[in-house]
Amino acid sequence: MTPSNKSLVTTPLNIGIVLFDKATLTDFAGPWDVFKRLPDATTYLVGHTPDPVTASGMPVAPTTTWDALDKDDTGLDVICVPGGFGHMTAMEDDVLLGHLRRHAETAAYVTAVCTGALVLGAAGLLKGYRATTHWMSLNRLEQYGATPDPSRVVIDRNRITGGGVTAAMDFALTLAAELRSESIAKSIQLGMEYAPAPPFGDGHPDTADSETIATVKKQYTGGYLEKMAERDARAVAKLKKADV
Repeated sequence: MTPSNKSLVTTPLNIGIVLFDKATLTDFAGPWDVFKRLPDATTYLVGHTPDPVTASGMPVAPTTTWDALDKDDTGLDVICVPGGFGHMTAMEDDVLLGHLRRHAETAAYVTAVCTGALVLGAAGLLKGYRATTHWMSLNRLEQYGATPDPSRVVIDRNRITGGGVTAAMDFALTLAAELRSESIAKSIQLGMEYAPAPPFGDGHPDTADSETIATVKKQYTGGYLEKMAERDARAVAKLKKADV
């Protein structure tokens, strides 16, 4: 893989991973581990305040804030938005969406993992791009002007998105190759001993049996799917009103 933005290969990098309450830990912890191994790169967990949020029930503190980045005039070369149950609240966080739009204007790559793609969508940052997300939310992308792509990692110009949760690792290594080189990404992969060998072949609906799929879908009934539809409707209406 040849980096598509060659000017970044030897440039110091600022990578910002967005942190919000009820994000999925794996969505950003995996990429954090990869990005921290990139040469000449600084990775931030960016929150509204320095106070910890919960991620998969674990308290996680931001390493910086949006205001601190602005005060220090720190531009982000890469924006990465994780997913998780909290993505719905993030989709309606106008302050967060404003930060994303502003930094996206100068960032070399605007990226997301899992349902973080819907946060980018709510910010109007996926219109006209192919993108992926968690398989249960893939059909939601189209209403944000994106073209849903079921691939595990999707690159469309400077937008890179990863599928659900564990796809964060594939996403991060793909982005590492884009930012630096394939050889560096391969060495990171080996250093982390990332050699997936899942004990069951049911990690994707294309390979899972119908009973397992039904069990997982049942876990998300009871209002969650309905809440996502409500948030999508409000977010899309707001984008249309603002003509974003």
